[in-house]
Amino acid sequence: MTHKNPVPGDISALPVDLAGKRVIVTAGAGGIGAAIAGAFAARGARVHVCDVDEQALAACPHPWSRADVSRRDEIDRYMQEALSHLGGLDVLVNNAGIAGPTAGIADIAPDALDATLDINLAAQFHTVRHALPVLRQAGGGSIINISSVAGRMGVPMRTPYAATKWGVVGLTRSLAVELGGYGIRVNALLPGLVAGPRIDRVIEARARNMGLTVEEETRLELAGVSLGQFVRAADIANMALFLASPFGAMISGQAISIDGDLQSLPWQPPAD
Repeated sequence: MTHKNPVPGDISALPVDLAGKRVIVTAGAGGIGAAIAGAFAARGARVHVCDVDEQALAACPHPWSRADVSRRDEIDRYMQEALSHLGGLDVLVNNAGIAGPTAGIADIAPDALDATLDINLAAQFHTVRHALPVLRQAGGGSIINISSVAGRMGVPMRTPYAATKWGVVGLTRSLAVELGGYGIRVNALLPGLVAGPRIDRVIEARARNMGLTVEEETRLELAGVSLGQFVRAADIANMALFLASPFGAMISGQAISIDGDLQSLPWQPPAD
């Protein structure tokens, strides 16, 4: 077996024409959201994003509003602002999410569960409520909900996160049936282990806890990935572009894993 660089090389945005498409990306100023927003903009779309990260927003090249999607009043305000700015909508990307608590279920505070539910699941429900009238007015469109491989697997010590990501898949498949008659396609993307600062911090912390080097822990992280590499944010962005393009016109109700064929997730038992 050949040795692979754990992080694949850079790729450009999928060459599809999305000129003039109106796109909302929640949590679109950093990380995966920024990659998605940038890819749509690179292919001619008009993009509006929200985020809570002030530093990321200050550097964001797209029109934006600060909005905390854990709060329904802020979702209401943001969606009104974004839809007014764009003059309609063709694509909604529900990207906002948090990791939630890492603990056994007996040790998870109810408030931590509520926060994870509000941001990871309820926020998607509420943004769709706002998007539906304008998507219908446009004659259809695409809703892309970001879930996770945790939305198809059991993940010990991460029950709130996994439950919400499974919920996103259920919401997606139900909406696809409900909204298909209006020409609205609804799909979920399930990223695996995504290269970037977040996974770097996780690996460094786990390596310290396990008494391993970063390189050894990286190999453990990727041991359950058939392709042996991390996912790039650009891989997720390009799938979003495909689904929003005419090439994705007959794809709806799907939960699409972008994970290098991840078969198992690494996890650590709680410290005694």
